[in-house]
Amino acid sequence: MSVVKWGVIGAAGIADRRMIPEGIVPAHNAELVAICDVTAELVNKVGEKYGIPPDQRYTSDVELIANAPVDAVYVATPNHLHKNQVLECAAAGKHVLCEKPLAITIEDCEEMVEACAAAGVKLGVDFMMRFHCCHRKIKEMVDAGQLGRLVMGRAELTCWYPPIPGAFRQDPLLGGGGAFIDMGNHCVDVLEMFFGRTRRVCMIMGNLVHDYPAEDTAVCLLEFENGAVGMIDALFNVPDAASHNALEVYGSKGSITARGTIGQSSLGRFEAVLEKADLDYDAQQQREEAQAQVIEPEPYNIYQAHIEAFSDAVINDTDPPITGEDGLWNERVVEACYKSAATGQVVEL
Repeated sequence: MSVVKWGVIGAAGIADRRMIPEGIVPAHNAELVAICDVTAELVNKVGEKYGIPPDQRYTSDVELIANAPVDAVYVATPNHLHKNQVLECAAAGKHVLCEKPLAITIEDCEEMVEACAAAGVKLGVDFMMRFHCCHRKIKEMVDAGQLGRLVMGRAELTCWYPPIPGAFRQDPLLGGGGAFIDMGNHCVDVLEMFFGRTRRVCMIMGNLVHDYPAEDTAVCLLEFENGAVGMIDALFNVPDAASHNALEVYGSKGSITARGTIGQSSLGRFEAVLEKADLDYDAQQQREEAQAQVIEPEPYNIYQAHIEAFSDAVINDTDPPITGEDGLWNERVVEACYKSAATGQVVEL
């Protein structure tokens, strides 16, 4: 096998906006051969755009999994549907890349991971921001010790998301929560790239602007295994144009500040302020002379990078770049955050 044949379940949302045109279609080792969505109108619209034959356009996920000539399936449906669709893929021997969150409970994630392992199929989770050129460069700098000992990180992912009838992200029964499980989980994953796994959390959440059942505001404090601390703000109530989607990493030898790299875009740059030598205490604490170095890594598409890496794992029979176990761990952190918000207590992992 040199090319992985892909099917997509939930083809009319993020799949149509990003993963199909930016990930599967341009990937050198992937081919889109089948799609599925809830209505014939939606699936035909997407199918015509990407040249999918009518007999490979499905309105039933079960039929696509059973009948389509695919090696792997990208699951991009509402969160509460992930579990059964992944289990169906495993039973049919199809590798599966699932949108985040992997599922809306730890127990469901565990069942999915176990089923795929038992069936011998790859299970991946689409935390595609790990592939961002800036995040990978920052990881390289952190690992090289350029920031010294890491002490603090912050990740922000916000957007304007007003009430929409039927929106699963605004219903905890369908989405598992609101702003935090939809966006904060990405921030957890990105910060853990640099700081390692989370040790304990404390979160405050609520609804400050929108009155749907899920939270529109969530701010979480984290302590990582290396002792560093972090902060995540996930908000559904800030205008898109006003959202910085900031990433900040601070260490004993400097800091890194990025804007716009957390999100759906593959573009971006960041600034680094790095000290080359040990410092003495400066009582005047002069800051205006700090020289920030602008770093612009060569960009590449985060969706294409993930599809190519996952397809390589299928072709070469290696672990996916972001595994089901990674998705399970992320859900453990997310559930701990919601437990903290509900109890008002710090929660250990």
